Amino acid sequence: MSSFADQLLVLVMLINFAVLGSSRIALAIRAVAAQGVVLGLLPWLIHPFSWHLLAIMVGIILAKGLLIPWLLTGAVRKAEIRRETEPFVGYVTTLIIGALLTAFAFVFAEKLPLAPAHQGLLFVPASVATVLTGFLVLTTRRKAITQVIGYLVLENGIFIFGLLLTEAMPVMVEAGALLDLLVGIFVMGIIINHISREFSSIDTSRLTTLKE
Repeated sequence: MSSFADQLLVLVMLINFAVLGSSRIALAIRAVAAQGVVLGLLPWLIHPFSWHLLAIMVGIILAKGLLIPWLLTGAVRKAEIRRETEPFVGYVTTLIIGALLTAFAFVFAEKLPLAPAHQGLLFVPASVATVLTGFLVLTTRRKAITQVIGYLVLENGIFIFGLLLTEAMPVMVEAGALLDLLVGIFVMGIIINHISREFSSIDTSRLTTLKE
């Protein structure tokens, strides 16, 4: 089971690069949806079966793999955007930075004073790499919708780290985290819709030119 979990975590990190290297927003949304499904399978691989874990798995797959991507796709359709054409940092450069940050995540994880049961696992480096990838997308993209995708990737990284503490966390903690995520997506969707209605672009860099 642990080797299969490691393979899924490697897949999660590969999906990070798919998000970083794609200018097509629809492809980035599908990549984040696939990442959400993979994360939904991980609890079953690292903890004994229980109804608590089953509820987490179903909730994660439905929310991260279906509901949130569906909401983002609707926002993209309404805003009539297809690509992130002029990011703050180019895609090749972003991929290089992403690779460096992933390498840093592995080095950083080796320095952490982890519990013996968690040493040697890919959960910590995959978590740090995914958080850094999400932050990189947030800071290097202009479109608001792409920044929402970066926020989702960042949250996925936090979720990976939380999997190590699943047995110690009551179900309300996971439910509260999912609720916060959904509320954040709804708010961002409303903002994107308002921006697209009022202005000709949802390029967030142009918002600095707004005046009273």
